[in-house]
Amino acid sequence: MCRILAIKSKHPFEISEHLHHFAAIAKESKEYQGHGWGLSYLDQDQWVSYHDIKPIWEDNLDQFGSATTLLVHARSAFQDEGIAVENNMPFIHEDLVFIFNGELRGVKIREDGRIGAEKIFNFVERFRKYGIRTALDRAIPIIDRRTEYIRALNFVIADKEHLYISNYFNEDPDYFNLHLGRSRDTTIICSQPYVTQVEWMRLDNYGVEVI
Repeated sequence: MCRILAIKSKHPFEISEHLHHFAAIAKESKEYQGHGWGLSYLDQDQWVSYHDIKPIWEDNLDQFGSATTLLVHARSAFQDEGIAVENNMPFIHEDLVFIFNGELRGVKIREDGRIGAEKIFNFVERFRKYGIRTALDRAIPIIDRRTEYIRALNFVIADKEHLYISNYFNEDPDYFNLHLGRSRDTTIICSQPYVTQVEWMRLDNYGVEVI
């Protein structure tokens, strides 16, 4: 399954510094994370995105500047299917950005989308009129009831103000449990810790966080 990273900071940070650490995480992962990658970041109140089909560790990670909000995704395609750059996250719908790591088996929800992750994003958006936090509270239990087995349902949705995180898994906590790192100015959500100057903790399973 995939690797994900989300950062929110009070002050601009250099994107490349975090990308190099994240690329090492993806390259060294026990599951192959080389089916393309992508990122989205806020630049003057607009989302800027980049996607490439090559593995993240083979790309030029120094081509980006600075940001205060960043979402990054390294893809491990389910059963090696649908390997195309248009299937690489982050997905953007209007002002929302979405990254996903997980696997659901026997899903019985009707929703549009090229791949399962996009269908989940679209399903959550059905409830957006209630606010993103409430949308997650409504959508996740329905997905749970209508799925035979959830290996993991980890994702981050970002708007221009907050990060909304679902940390949900039923196996392999060392691999699936998302980690939260905090310093005075910066909060990081990542598939595993990677810098020493922040304090890291594992997020609670079956939980939703708002940052």
